[in-house]
Amino acid sequence: MLEDKVKKKIEELAKSTRNASYEIAKASTEKKNSLLKTIISAIEESKELILKANKLDLNSIKDKNLTSAFIERMTLDEKKIQQMQKNIEDVINLEDPVGRRELLSSRPNGLNVFKQSIPLGVISIIYESRPNVTSDAAVLCLKSGNATVLRGGSECFNTNSAIIKIIKESLEKSGFSSNCINMIPITDREALKHILTLDEDIDLVIPRGGENLIRFIANFSRIPVIKHYKGVCHVYVDEFADSKKAIEISINSKIQRPGVCNSMETLLIHKKQVPNVLGDILEILEKNKVKVHSTPDVVKMFKDRSIIEIREEDWHEEYLDLEMNIKIVEDIDQAISHIEDYGSLHTESIVTEDIQKAEYFINSVNSSAIMHNASTRFNDGNELGLGAEIGISTTKLHAFGPMGLNELTTKKFVILGEGQIKQNA
Repeated sequence: MLEDKVKKKIEELAKSTRNASYEIAKASTEKKNSLLKTIISAIEESKELILKANKLDLNSIKDKNLTSAFIERMTLDEKKIQQMQKNIEDVINLEDPVGRRELLSSRPNGLNVFKQSIPLGVISIIYESRPNVTSDAAVLCLKSGNATVLRGGSECFNTNSAIIKIIKESLEKSGFSSNCINMIPITDREALKHILTLDEDIDLVIPRGGENLIRFIANFSRIPVIKHYKGVCHVYVDEFADSKKAIEISINSKIQRPGVCNSMETLLIHKKQVPNVLGDILEILEKNKVKVHSTPDVVKMFKDRSIIEIREEDWHEEYLDLEMNIKIVEDIDQAISHIEDYGSLHTESIVTEDIQKAEYFINSVNSSAIMHNASTRFNDGNELGLGAEIGISTTKLHAFGPMGLNELTTKKFVILGEGQIKQNA
């Protein structure tokens, strides 16, 4: 059980964030962009402190037998810090969605009905192992006029604390309340449960992490949750695929960065393409130490390869590592049926030169992003022009896919009149 004084501390933190949210919601685009520029400069000045904090975190997990992919996600270096700064620059250059007004209708009585974008209010982002999320999440929320309550994983506590300190100091320097962003300083799961009860002060919860974390949050939250349970992404190599594209897209989708949610977990290959691509793909996968699971026919076909006979549960697996599944399919409909049965509504790609087949696939599969002749790795806020992302939603309400500035707003009705009054009906 959580002590009463700890509960009170969390409640006070959420309340102070709510109070600060009114301030950031009313800020001009110019003032918010100036704040983001200040954050970029502060990160540059403090990058050695960030890297030192990250080293402390990495040292603390040495004996925990974590996967290489997990360690890669939580490790910062000069390049990743530069990317954090680049993400902020990209967000500065994006149009501010707040205050955008669109005409819905002009009524017979002369009233003009509009919808206008407004911030969501206070967003709590709960995440694991990726300290760059701290910067990306804070910056996207601030530009879209939202205040933020962050709760990172215990393994990155020092790194997250260092980044939050920089952002809070930048807020004060720019004339904002430092409470526009707050971090829950308690990593206990009971503290997380308590955060999820504060529906009067927090408007939305966005979890980023493993399936267990997200299901935990969805089960305990009184606050609306944007869910992304896992990324079981597929590439389908169609019978009319270009062999070179098929091989390069399949390999890139898996090995370019296997520890992220938009990496491919299952490769589906049309039976007519097997002689053209499967042998080459398996050879490259083996060179890159990728563990392959497949059906008995593929195991038998490639006896010289170390292919593991697949189990039913493997099709559902999000490996987030150098591991994947392969299946030969009869046609495009079987590929689509497989995705419908085992996909997670994240990202799917079709490789084909037949435009009609591509359109059929695009219109039949309802995942958050569908690629044609492109790697699944492009379902990413940066790559899609969002500047950065707060996460990739596989929940169709209220946002679906990468969540950028627009997805962090909602809309209110604005009705403009000239003295009209309602007559008795």
